[in-house]
Amino acid sequence: MSKVQKNMISRRSIYRFSKDEIDLEILEAAFEAARHAPNHKQTYPWKFYVLGEETRQKIIPTVELLAKEKAVIKNEGENEIGVKKAISKILESPLLIAVTTSLSPKNIFREEEDYAATVCSLHNLVLSLWEQGIGSQWSTGKITRHDITYEALNISKRKERIIGFIKAGYPLVIPERKKKALSEIRFYLP
Repeated sequence: MSKVQKNMISRRSIYRFSKDEIDLEILEAAFEAARHAPNHKQTYPWKFYVLGEETRQKIIPTVELLAKEKAVIKNEGENEIGVKKAISKILESPLLIAVTTSLSPKNIFREEEDYAATVCSLHNLVLSLWEQGIGSQWSTGKITRHDITYEALNISKRKERIIGFIKAGYPLVIPERKKKALSEIRFYLP
């Protein structure tokens, strides 16, 4: 099995990270890998925003609001533990990256292709980091659609869509995952 194949097969979503910082050279190499993702018509629709401490603090009010809303929906009352957990996900991740894709409201097909290309770019980034021993988790949710998030990151909601946040760092735990059997996902047609 090739090194590339092993890297793809072994990659897992990581939820707990050490406090160790990621070397800028490793991060830049991952962005270089992301830059080389396939994209139809060479539109390069993706952007990566690395969130520093100041920017993370700007989105904390949104994180709190959404965590409280979630607690109410689940009938958990205020649920301060849930709010603290949501905040810690933003503040304690060694690396937090917002990923966006370009919008083309007048061309839905182009927008769909650009989204697919952005996901390929994101995956190139994640695989590059994984090869260097850095785990990640791609998270989506209401925070990616909230106006305050766009304002805090200075992203135009008319031009770009946040497709998620990548939390990354050196893994404390690498979870085991059971995958579907190949026969359940691959079909040879006559």
